[in-house]
Amino acid sequence: MNDLFVTGLVSLVVMAGALFGMFLNRVLPPEHIGEDTRSIVNVAVGVIATLSALVLGLMVASAKASFDQRSDEIKQSAAHVVLLDRALQQYGPEAKDARAQLYDLAKRKLILNWIETKDVALLDGLHAESSGIEKLQTTVRQLKPADDAQKWLQLRMLTLASELEQSRWMLLESSESSIQRPFLVVLVLWLAVIFASLGLFAPRNRTAVAVIVVCALAVSTAIFLILEMDQPFDGLLQVSDQPLRNAFRQIAK
Repeated sequence: MNDLFVTGLVSLVVMAGALFGMFLNRVLPPEHIGEDTRSIVNVAVGVIATLSALVLGLMVASAKASFDQRSDEIKQSAAHVVLLDRALQQYGPEAKDARAQLYDLAKRKLILNWIETKDVALLDGLHAESSGIEKLQTTVRQLKPADDAQKWLQLRMLTLASELEQSRWMLLESSESSIQRPFLVVLVLWLAVIFASLGLFAPRNRTAVAVIVVCALAVSTAIFLILEMDQPFDGLLQVSDQPLRNAFRQIAK
């Protein structure tokens, strides 16, 4: 589901809660919205607000940590590509074919990371990338080291290729959303209850209405940031592909 659509829906639900509170203010008898009732409602809503703030803060922290982890994995993949290319260069002209395979693999990896993972063509490309890594490992294993230095380089290249394959699968497995929709629905319902209490006791003037609208937009914006950071390869907030581009330019020299 589109993140902007979800954000707009959250805003509507929260503001609908405030409107429902305003409606209750008109239909309830005066004794039901007196100072004693206001005190009880404030305490109850305070508990819900505290829980909502804790959950929202944890979701933001979790989404940010996931976003940073994906960014670090991209940087590690770029570093592995450059180091593997350097090792192939040091090995000598015998590794020319392996370098060409690494170049094609890096180009495919750069393109595939920023396409929606649900696309059928991408899934075929991911299988091709996996085959490309395995083919590169096979090519490196078939090299015939002439001395200890080349033996060490061959072992180094196989280690880097294995780490590159591992980081690729980690990125693929983490491409799905980690936010459970029922969890998000419960949070939005809590927020709707909080805003309903605001509407119930808010004075009927433009300033109060404007404050409620601004608060609703602020809360929905926080949820928008959570959803965006949870999908680091899609949307407005994306993990930078600059490390991979820099690595690609390095091995293209």
